[in-house]
Amino acid sequence: MLGLLVGAAAHAQQPALPQPAPEQPLSPVAEQIRERVEQWRAAHANADVLTTPGDAVTMFYEQNQFAPAWTRAVDLDQLLAALRDVADDGLDPQDYSLAELQRQRSVLADPRATPTQRAQLDLLATDACLAALLHLYRGKVDPATLDTHWNYDPRQLDPAQGLKAVRDALARGAIGELFARARPQNPLYAQLRTALVKLREVAAQGGWPAIADGPTLKPGSHDARVPALRQRLQQGGLAVGSGTDDLYDPALETALEQFQREQYLAPDGHLGKATLAALNVPVAARIGQLRVNLERARWLLYQLQGDFVVVDIAGYQVAYYKDGKPVWRSRVQVGKPYRSTPVFKSKITYLTLNPTWTVPPTILKNDILPKVRKNRGYLAANRIRVLDGQGRELSPSSVDWANPRGIVLRQDAGPGNSLGRLVIRFPNDYAVYMHDTPHQELFANEQRTFSSGCIRVERPRELAELLLDDQQRWNRAGIDGAIDTLKTQTVMLRKPVTLLLAYWTVDLREDGRVGFRPDVYDRDPPLLAALDRPRVSPWLPVVATPP
Repeated sequence: MLGLLVGAAAHAQQPALPQPAPEQPLSPVAEQIRERVEQWRAAHANADVLTTPGDAVTMFYEQNQFAPAWTRAVDLDQLLAALRDVADDGLDPQDYSLAELQRQRSVLADPRATPTQRAQLDLLATDACLAALLHLYRGKVDPATLDTHWNYDPRQLDPAQGLKAVRDALARGAIGELFARARPQNPLYAQLRTALVKLREVAAQGGWPAIADGPTLKPGSHDARVPALRQRLQQGGLAVGSGTDDLYDPALETALEQFQREQYLAPDGHLGKATLAALNVPVAARIGQLRVNLERARWLLYQLQGDFVVVDIAGYQVAYYKDGKPVWRSRVQVGKPYRSTPVFKSKITYLTLNPTWTVPPTILKNDILPKVRKNRGYLAANRIRVLDGQGRELSPSSVDWANPRGIVLRQDAGPGNSLGRLVIRFPNDYAVYMHDTPHQELFANEQRTFSSGCIRVERPRELAELLLDDQQRWNRAGIDGAIDTLKTQTVMLRKPVTLLLAYWTVDLREDGRVGFRPDVYDRDPPLLAALDRPRVSPWLPVVATPP
């Protein structure tokens, strides 16, 4: 990961790096650093500088004429404190050699320490500093290794400026400030960090109580599980009233309903199986959930600038942002778990009013053909035409439906069309778009994985008006009138609007609370495993340091 910090510029046609003049020999410590740097260069001469760990460290010292950087205890102590603090970012301080640096700290004040020991400490501290800063700045895990659809560019970083920032922070004694600036400067990130701290406090106190299984608990009833329920909700930061007995009272009901809303469960105030399962998720699992979403935040929060539309897949929402602030939101339906909506970035370029619908091959094979074989009247009932490869209409009776070949099914525009009356289009490789839907009743569900991958929008005409941004022609009345003609029409946006499809399994609320969403596509476990994969510094001691 550290190789990413320096970029390809590390070796590509760079001017010769400054070297100390012969009349100014290196100090013994600098000489030891130079030897280690040259050993690294020799061992990695043919390596890819974009991915080779340690390259940023070598560049740092070459630019500084191999002078040691960590000569003051106050700077090293600031670094140690900053490394401990990355635990609140969901990162592991031991990925940055924290224990080894703490063990070697005494070398700075030890008059018997050898130049080799001092050089070793210096190299290890620089590596830890650069690696942690990079991971805070744009994440530890490369998202493209987990998701083949990923097309977001990593957050840009100028190598020279990055290394200079570290040198300047050392000169000013401001390492802690440098770490604070490396984090995403977005209130959402701070909210996630705070939530993680609070959950770890709960874990340190033994976690929350498990609530026993039993019949559905309804308001007004007495049950031995009520005290445990009250304690669990209170530990989750919810107001549960002053009750102390086994009565399921109104205050507890209100708290449970809020918990259900935050978990994307039907807020009926009943302690049924789904709610019980959510309550009994261990605090350690919720900590892991926060950690993976902090990593996603490091990947994506820098993208939230200017005007854009963001689809929150696991949150079943779409929002339009103007100058970085939300001005419109709506509920959406997304892909079923086995036809998941992909995560990617694109630009919305045009709309289609009164669209026809060409049935995609997967839906044709898995959904439509079984219905046609069962009921030959299905096509006519749904206004679906049969076309050949040249677009000529065929009679359904001429097709061998047991083994159809070379046909295309297309649904006419109008009421009942699977895309509704409006489609919002953007270039992508997955035949995914946002659209209206005749299945409006499904928006009443808390969890809305109903589509075959596209995003069904509850109020698409409102979004269309914002995207077209033309109150003279394409105000709401103009959009409605054009749709009422039943004519299929393409309308180009005057200016493409950035679209971000993202996947978050936490819900950050305006009151500061954090809710946890179901991980409907099971994307959290592989990310957590990658986040937990230990990083081993390439600059660990080659000579053992005396205890």
